[in-house]
Amino acid sequence: MTQHIGIVAGSAEGAALCYRTICLEASAVMGEHNHPEITMNSVPLAEHMRHIRANDWERLAGILAASAHKVAHAGADFAICPDNTYHQAFKYLIPPHPVATYRRSSRRRSPPFGLRTARHFRDEVSDGRGRLPRGLRGIQN
Repeated sequence: MTQHIGIVAGSAEGAALCYRTICLEASAVMGEHNHPEITMNSVPLAEHMRHIRANDWERLAGILAASAHKVAHAGADFAICPDNTYHQAFKYLIPPHPVATYRRSSRRRSPPFGLRTARHFRDEVSDGRGRLPRGLRGIQN
């Protein structure tokens, strides 16, 4: 069973590329016309930019955390934040951890929920032998 992927969007371009790449490359692993379930939350970039320009990473982290909670509530097992600059806010996410881990609220036992950078996502989608689908092999974050 595949995991439900959440996308915590920053820029429209980054989120769209992330979504498109997952969908296109998944067919090589999952079969024609198939991809994991994906949920995206997108706060207007203007909200993010105000905090980025002010170097207020803690406030940006609050926006990212709210988005992560929304995709978790929608059922995502983990979330990807596909924008390069946003990693500067991760240290302010609670609990402090390289991957900010949350638990989805549920009556059943919940799997860990984390906000991941592209590097962490690369580890999630490797084929078990450490290889990625062709289109994801260049991810370096």
